[in-house]
Amino acid sequence: MSYTVATLLGVAGAVLADLFVLRTRLLRRPVFWATYPIIVFFQLISNGILTGRGIVRYAPDEIIGWRLAYAPVEDLLFGFALVLLTLAVWVRLGRAGVQRTPAAGEGSPLLRVVDRKRSDRRPPAPLKRDR
Repeated sequence: MSYTVATLLGVAGAVLADLFVLRTRLLRRPVFWATYPIIVFFQLISNGILTGRGIVRYAPDEIIGWRLAYAPVEDLLFGFALVLLTLAVWVRLGRAGVQRTPAAGEGSPLLRVVDRKRSDRRPPAPLKRDR
């Protein structure tokens, strides 16, 4: 399977997941399309560095051959599929009530031990003032 075919399957899967499986419908929201160029901008920078310096190479017979900032066009499509699927799952979990309010480290076993030790302490005695 070529990189082009794998990328197209990934895009199709992410679109189907967004619209029909997870029903988040991010693709229908103007805010998604308004902010996606920010992601593309940084994706082009990182892809340009990695492919332009030869850190990442693609077999010519596995890609279409069109390049943008040294990277094959398939990379943009692959990145689109990754971002869309990640955001769709995130939105779906949020709707399901998984950690509705952000609370960093809430489930950390270490923090539970620290909180337990704090609650075991007695509050300091009030200071007596001489009058």
